[in-house]
Amino acid sequence: MANKLKIALPKGSLQDPTLDLLEKAGYNIYTSSRGLRPSSDDDDLDIYMIRAQEIGGYIDSGFLDCGITGLDWAYENRADLVDMAELPYSRATTRPTKWVLVVPENSPIQSVHDLEGKRIATEGVGITERYLEEKGVKADIEFSWGATEVKVPDLVDAIVDVTETGNSIRANKLRIVDTLLTSFPHFYSSKQAYEDDWKRGKMERLVLMLKAALEARDKVGLKMNLPEKSLQQVLDTLPSLRRPTIAQLAEDGWVAVETVIEETVSRKIIPTLKELGAEGIIEYPLNKIVK
Repeated sequence: MANKLKIALPKGSLQDPTLDLLEKAGYNIYTSSRGLRPSSDDDDLDIYMIRAQEIGGYIDSGFLDCGITGLDWAYENRADLVDMAELPYSRATTRPTKWVLVVPENSPIQSVHDLEGKRIATEGVGITERYLEEKGVKADIEFSWGATEVKVPDLVDAIVDVTETGNSIRANKLRIVDTLLTSFPHFYSSKQAYEDDWKRGKMERLVLMLKAALEARDKVGLKMNLPEKSLQQVLDTLPSLRRPTIAQLAEDGWVAVETVIEETVSRKIIPTLKELGAEGIIEYPLNKIVK
């Protein structure tokens, strides 16, 4: 029987950015609108689409070998996992997810200690419990099934909610009192799978490619032909090009230069390169950078 790696991918708000990342890493995942068992162009992968909140528990229990889920949900479930890599991407931006303690703008609550004996609503009950324990505060915590923002101040005194930009919090006239946890997705393995040579090797290769795809995010390759007399001026003027590849061209007095830069920088430096005599300037997209 062929080896298989049972891997969980997050269903829901992280699903599309996770599938996009895997595609850039070289793994094409084929899903349907209702399918929870996607196929892939890698026959070694046995894929499950599961809510991020549940993935850590299934890995910890040994039902799955590995998966991608947020640090926050592994922390919430107190899952005993092997953390193989942080993967810095998120639902809507490149910012991490933050779990924040929130109250109405006009609330008298100014710190967590003002919540002694009060009521808090949250989906992250475990995260909130551990936070209050660390702060030495006792409060009533109730699980929230959603629409948590509407529960203050009429139903609860405060909420612990998740945010990337804070836009929803401000739109609902709420105020952040404290940040409990900052989280990116991580690639987790069960301890049993990590001890298996084949599975560990498969996971390490997968992690390598995921990290390479993230490293290439928002970067482009740039190549050009440049008069050799302008080379030092280019290197002195453009810090982005301090480690380019330089090759002598067949034509005397010219060199070929190739480098990797942030995409937002290219629009600023390409006109400068042109002024310094560069010709045949080519910008090209990147899928992976392996360090």
